Order: sequence, then structure tokens, then C-alpha cells
Amino acid sequence: MPQVPIIMPQLGESIAEATIVDIKVKPGDEVAVDQEIIDVETNKAVMGVTTPCKGKIDKITAQLKETYPIGSVLGYVEASEADAARFTKQTPPQAQTEVAEEIPARADQEIKPARQEKIAARDGDGARPGGLPVPATLKGASFVSPRVRARMAELQLTPADLAGIIGTGAGNRVTIKDLENFLHKIDNQSAKEASAIRAGVADAMRRSWTRPLSTVGSSVNLDPVLEDRQLRAGVAEGDPKPGPGLYATRALALALAENPTAAAKLIGNRVVQSNSIDVGVAVEAEDGIMVPVIRNADKTSLSDLTTKYQELVDLARKRRISPDMQAGGIATVSNFGTFGVEWGTPIPLPDQTLLLGLGAGKKVPSWDETKKEFVPKVEAQITLSFDHRSIDGGGAARLLKRVVELLEDPKKL
Repeated sequence: MPQVPIIMPQLGESIAEATIVDIKVKPGDEVAVDQEIIDVETNKAVMGVTTPCKGKIDKITAQLKETYPIGSVLGYVEASEADAARFTKQTPPQAQTEVAEEIPARADQEIKPARQEKIAARDGDGARPGGLPVPATLKGASFVSPRVRARMAELQLTPADLAGIIGTGAGNRVTIKDLENFLHKIDNQSAKEASAIRAGVADAMRRSWTRPLSTVGSSVNLDPVLEDRQLRAGVAEGDPKPGPGLYATRALALALAENPTAAAKLIGNRVVQSNSIDVGVAVEAEDGIMVPVIRNADKTSLSDLTTKYQELVDLARKRRISPDMQAGGIATVSNFGTFGVEWGTPIPLPDQTLLLGLGAGKKVPSWDETKKEFVPKVEAQITLSFDHRSIDGGGAARLLKRVVELLEDPKKL
């Protein structure tokens, strides 16, 4: 019977490859059209690969834990003549074998960008058996030779990975021997391969840290929020109650709607303004963080926000948040107070300007001018980390102050 290839699909605009984490069928199994048969993991989520048509599985060529680029053939389905006529059999691209050669007389010479890309693009026959799925860049790594750069590209290492190596070459240059000794020490230590989401978080934080980031902080009285939660629980019994983090998400969204220029992105010499107030919420997933985005958060009531948030958390913890559901936010809220942490300076995502962090509530004495005595209140620390290119300290301070005002008057939320 004719065969139709099972192709690694385009999983997102910025996704170039994915790792096989589960194969749900075996040769001989009957399958329907668009049946999910393979789970793949990107640096953003776990997604399913489906069959192109109905038929019988002829073979699965993909291997578990191997990484394949978009467009790779993962297997074949035995199909009818009519179905097979609609598809053209595809094969993975041929491997590129060009490697960088060290030029003895020009050890300081930078590898040309085009050659770097060729080195970093090598995938064997479509799979990458080792290394981290992050690009090897050489910014800041001026004290390594081309031979070391080539080895870094082969292993998908970044300059940050080599920061702990003390170079023994001329001018403290890191030599190939230094690198191989470093790798040998790692081989003798307990280690495991980083998951795609862990590598994705690492790559995002590296890119974020290339910007001038700053943080302002304040304290907020959480008593009004806690009282409002109790009132909401009494009115709609059985409905999920919004947590302090969702109150903070709603407050940030409204504050940004009042002053949208605070979340503008500076790209080149242009200030790019968002068309909607889309706010991400940081969710702890297995071995990393996922940030699903709530669209038009300023136009979503607190009760609807709670329902949407719960749906997104459930999907995130199952690693079923697609790249599109994590893209396009202008800010994120991180409620690190759930871990008992009182204060922190979380880092905004590379494509976002702001990150609001909420610490744990703590009962403290507060002077009551009317009663002329100290009374207890629940207070939390709240921080706003921001891209200092896009917003100045004064603008960030005013935005944070408005968020605090809204949290202390939750009727406005």
C-alpha cells in the first residue's frame, strides 16, 4: 500500500525543533485522521503530533528523547491511493558537515556570523542526541580560540557555561585543553540532561539579562483584599476565590489601562505600543516556569479572571500550554509569596517590559492615628521590575503606587 509520511509540524512561530517524549502507537495499529500519536516537547510546552490521514501505522522512525527539526519525517502511515495522492513523501534535510578550522596565525580572529550559523545548525541526520537546545552565541567570549568556539557550537554551549573556567592560555585565553578538562570534570559528576522547558527558561533569562533592568518596591496592606475574598466567598459559594496574586494581576491591568505608555517596548529607535492589555501569570510547572497570558485583562472581571486563570493553571501543570498562549504579553505577575518569600526581584521575559512580584503577607503593627495606638495588619512587599530603556524610575514608581492604591481599595477591581 502507498505510504504517507508523518511530519514534525510547525509548532509555533519561533519553534525550530522538538524532542520526542512519548510514542502512543506501534506498527500495525489502525489510526484515524488527525489522531494524536506522538507527544513532543519544545522549550515552551508539550504538544501532540497527529496523523495526516487514516490508515495503518507502517513504521515509526522517530526515537524517544531525540530532537528533530520542523519538517522531519517521524514515521509512515499506510493509506489509500486517494489519500496518498494528496501527499508528497518528504525526507529530512541532508546534514551539514562544515566545521570551523583553527587558523594558527589568527587565533584572535572572530568566526564570521555565517559560519557560526552553519556550525550551530548541524543536526546529524535530523536528530540532536546531546547538548542543550539553545543557540551558541559568542558575545562577550573574546578570550577563546576558533577551535574552542567550534567545540562550543558542537555542544551547544554558551559563554555563560564557560564562565567558571580559568584560562591557561596567553592572556588568560581559554584553550581547548581547558575546555576538555572542564567537560571531563562534569562527566565525573552526577548530572542529567536538561529538559526542554529548563533550557528554554535559561535561554529566556540570558536574553532578558542583556537589557538594563531595575526594580522598585513598596509595601501594601492586604487586609482589604483578604476581606473582599471573604465577601466573595459568601456571595457565590462554591465558586473559586481569587487569590492575592489575581487581585494583583487585575490591579496591574487596570493601572496599565490608565497609563498604557508604561508598558511600551523600545525596539530600535521606536516605541512600540501594545494594542491590548495582555498580562501573563507565572505558573510553576515541572522543572520550570510557564507564563500563560490572560488577554484583555483590564476588560475581564475579577471573577472571570479567576475562572480563566484556573483553566490556564490546569493546562500549564499538564504542560499543555501552546506557544501562542504564552506569547504577546506586555507584563507578568509572579506571586512568589506562595513560597513564603517576602521580597524578590524577578526578571521580566525578553519580550516584556514589566514584571510585578508579590511577597508573602505578614502581620505587622501599624499605627492608627484615630485610635492613637498600634493595631495589627497584614502587609506584603510588592516589587516592580522593569526594562529601564522603556520606562524610567519615576514612571515605574507611579505605576506601582497606583497598583498599591487599587489593591487597598478592591471595590475598584
